[in-house]
Amino acid sequence: MTTYIIRRILISIPVLLGVTVLNFFIVQLAPGSPADLYLDPNASPDYKERVEAALGLDQPIMVQYLNWLGQLVRGDLGLSYVSRTPVAEVIGSRIGPTLLLMGAALVVAYAIAIPVGILAAKRKGTWADYTVVGGAFFGVSIPHFFLGLGLIYVFALQLGWLPTGNMATIGGDGGGLWDRIQHLILPVAVLATAISGNMVRYVRSSMVDALSEDYVRTAHAKGLPPGVVTHKHALRNALIPLVTVLSVDLAGLLGGAIVTEQIFQWPGLGMLTIQSISSRDYSVLMGVNLIAALAVFAANLLADIVYAVVDPRIEYT
Repeated sequence: MTTYIIRRILISIPVLLGVTVLNFFIVQLAPGSPADLYLDPNASPDYKERVEAALGLDQPIMVQYLNWLGQLVRGDLGLSYVSRTPVAEVIGSRIGPTLLLMGAALVVAYAIAIPVGILAAKRKGTWADYTVVGGAFFGVSIPHFFLGLGLIYVFALQLGWLPTGNMATIGGDGGGLWDRIQHLILPVAVLATAISGNMVRYVRSSMVDALSEDYVRTAHAKGLPPGVVTHKHALRNALIPLVTVLSVDLAGLLGGAIVTEQIFQWPGLGMLTIQSISSRDYSVLMGVNLIAALAVFAANLLADIVYAVVDPRIEYT
């Protein structure tokens, strides 16, 4: 197992290098120049050239990439073109809210998906099964922005039960636990809907297969209670494939967070990404993209390790 982990890490080096290439050059294809942030619209061309030289933007594109890569190897993500503060500090101030949002969405999604998926598997072919499967497809299919705006309209504007967005109320009880929970409900509901819809289908499929296995029939023949057979024998084995699904969900969460955070004005990495694009703060945008790529890679590696731990039949060479 140790050899496999080392091999995966070594293989990931050229992959991550390719990620840095795509990350840098795709961002460089964007129109405009970060130097425009420092310039008056009526600034002379000579002054613009001096600003670009100060930012290192006058150098050939390959030289700019190698300089950025050299900084990256030293752990330096550069400076934000907008705030002139280290990119690591900018990202560090936003990563907490995103982790809170994603973690809460995962907990809610799994809390819903596992029991609902079990119910659908046990009631296979009935109206309950069809209802669950239909709801799961709805959750996977509905766009984040459409669901988010719909929830805001109903629960915030019409009923007035929940705030429209942000992470806390400005003034008053802003920052209190209950206030934070209220602000968390709607964005978590949006993210958890898609994840739980996908997860319900996997749980149902795995449980249907597990319930038809010989060891389950043997447990029934021994006279064990149905609940014990379902939860102690079938569910334990049915949940093993979900370890891999979790790593896939992380990528979906990161993508969904960009839209969800923008809708609800949640001050996380997703909102930072949109702000960086609109303000041409390319150094921050590249830093966020790189962090996201590293997170997905780490999640996939961790999923492989956990899969081997929970299922001794898996052997990595």
